Amino acid sequence: MPNLTSTTTGTTTSTSTTTTRAGRREWTALGVLMLPLLLVSMDVSVLYFATPAISADLHPSGTQQLWIFDIYGFVLAGLLMTMGSLGDRIGRRRLLLMGAAAFGGASLLAAYANSAGTLIAARAVLGIGGATLMPSTMALLRTMFTDPGQRAKAIGLWSGVMTGGIALGSVMSGILVEHFWWGSVFLVNLPAMALLLVLGPVLLPESKDPNPGRFDWPSVPLSMAAVLPVIYGLKEIPSEGWHPLYVVSITVGLVFAALFVHRQRTSPSPLIPPALLRGHGFTPALVLNLVAALAMMGSAIFTTQYLQSVLGKSPLSAALWSLLPSVFIGFAGPVTAQLVQRGVHRGHVVAGGFVAMAAGFSMLALLGTDSLWLALAGAGVLACGMVAISSQLVDLAMSSAPVERAGTASSLLETGTEFGGALGMAVLGSIGTAVYRHEMPSTAPAGARQTLGDALATAAHLPGPAGESLLATAREAFTSGFRGAAIAGAVILVLAAVGAVLGLRRIEAGEK
Repeated sequence: MPNLTSTTTGTTTSTSTTTTRAGRREWTALGVLMLPLLLVSMDVSVLYFATPAISADLHPSGTQQLWIFDIYGFVLAGLLMTMGSLGDRIGRRRLLLMGAAAFGGASLLAAYANSAGTLIAARAVLGIGGATLMPSTMALLRTMFTDPGQRAKAIGLWSGVMTGGIALGSVMSGILVEHFWWGSVFLVNLPAMALLLVLGPVLLPESKDPNPGRFDWPSVPLSMAAVLPVIYGLKEIPSEGWHPLYVVSITVGLVFAALFVHRQRTSPSPLIPPALLRGHGFTPALVLNLVAALAMMGSAIFTTQYLQSVLGKSPLSAALWSLLPSVFIGFAGPVTAQLVQRGVHRGHVVAGGFVAMAAGFSMLALLGTDSLWLALAGAGVLACGMVAISSQLVDLAMSSAPVERAGTASSLLETGTEFGGALGMAVLGSIGTAVYRHEMPSTAPAGARQTLGDALATAAHLPGPAGESLLATAREAFTSGFRGAAIAGAVILVLAAVGAVLGLRRIEAGEK
């Protein structure tokens, strides 16, 4: 596979077969890139504990409160493919710095927002900035680390930061809101973005496609119309059920997805070149990474509720406990990279990661209503398996993609991760909800038979013994639903392990 070479401050416009080992400058640049990446992943969960303070200060309506939460993720997911392709055309470093400036400015606006509408707008701009930062960081790693072994280690660190950032965001939110005002959860972004704007032009190489062709503007709204309705429907189904609105939303998204695919096949300069998906190992990596994200997000929605609503932990206490499994994920990426470098077949390593995730789900399938350490252990094994899988699949996909399409390749992987997460919430969430409703007795109040949250709210208004009895029943029913979802997740992951062995069997160990 041809590799891109460039000077540190120059613009890369050609490819060569030279492979150069990265030095201190490149590893320092990696550290600079990790900061915005960490903050982008943290912003997914950073509002968890700030919501009550925001509600008291800005008085958002119910709809506005939902948009304050969701607009960031929706805009991020909808623009990933566009920004990845744009970075390949105008330069990944340039797009990264533009995104950093937008992210910093939007963070400042969000911190001092004086109305719900202003905060929603600021969160939307944060999503735009995040969509530029995520594919640009991965594309720059592809160009900075041309040595296969070093690139695998760098991507392993990248995967660990992405996975750990979401857990860290909720904890950071709780600590800051406890000691400062809610706007402080956004101000923490400013130093990292300022550092990136100062050091980025010095440490990061510029690279882009030397012959990008015309930008396919019609594909931009088509891609957003394909992604957003599907993700919206999948995210709402676990809590609201298979309401016709959400089914229609998913269907509309799939129709636009078909139109988007047709456009890519017929456009002379497509946003996503079909040839990219035919790269050796790219499509299997894309699909398997989606499945891993499905399992990870599907487990996360249950684990969070289990810690708070079943074990009775406060939100901040639950977030702090949830950090414990993250201690070990930093080792998973580098360890799996070493296994591949020492000759272990990549397909077997990825399959081992899926087996580890299945083992984590199997541990969660044994939960009772008072199993804190078992829940944390299962979550930790899941997270380690996820990082091992992600680091290898991202490395495989990025290595198989042409260097001039590194941004596009990265954006496809991250869009697949967003889809996988939403699908995990829908599939495993629906299984858990179905089991919960089946386990709740028909004599329980109607609201309490819908969700655990409704049961907790209902029990709070019942006299002592009746409330305690309903709580115990609802917690046991939720735990049964968690166990059912965990069993389903374990089955999916075992099948994925088989798929990894078969789908990657032609990829030789260490092949780039």
